[in-house]
Amino acid sequence: MLHRLVLVSMFASIAMLSPVTADPRRGEQNEARQDMRAGKVKSLREIEANIVPRMRGMQYLGPEYDSSAQVYRLKFIDRDRVIFVDVDARTGNVIRQR
Repeated sequence: MLHRLVLVSMFASIAMLSPVTADPRRGEQNEARQDMRAGKVKSLREIEANIVPRMRGMQYLGPEYDSSAQVYRLKFIDRDRVIFVDVDARTGNVIRQR
């Protein structure tokens, strides 16, 4: 019984020391914010204000940001299909919609 208690205590200690997995979206948000503050890209709000109204009848699910390509990917759902709209974050122009 003591052996089992020692093992449980040891595993609990190890679990407390392991790093917590970070939310990858938080990193995207920080990168987008830094690029916007540096004047490299338009704000997400500006991009959304231009694109979301064009997607009539679709539900907007949210954005992703690719800092290396400086592209916002806006995700929509229309009945049973998911639609991605890739937008150049520098210009606000739609690159592709699929």
